[in-house]
Amino acid sequence: MLEISPRKVAQVAVMARELDRAEGELRAFIDRMSEDEQAELVAIMWIGRESFFPEDLEEAVATARAEASTPCADYLIGTPHLSDHLENGLDALGISPEDEENDLL
Repeated sequence: MLEISPRKVAQVAVMARELDRAEGELRAFIDRMSEDEQAELVAIMWIGRESFFPEDLEEAVATARAEASTPCADYLIGTPHLSDHLENGLDALGISPEDEENDLL
């Protein structure tokens, strides 16, 4: 089970879509997350871009923790198509990104 809430993942996806306007806010939001939440966020993104399969979530989280060499916000903001990958990752894990994002609006 994930420590990070689907709502937080959806919030990152929404802010990533508005990066020109919301980069500072997105950085601050990610920086306030725990290390576990940040590792899970990266793992969800990796699942969404098909670097890992959904059933390999634990391995993806462990890899994210082990390979974290730059600040999480820098890594994620530098990832092309971040919002798409996060939405695809949630979907692959059986969580509706649309429902989560609609709750934010």
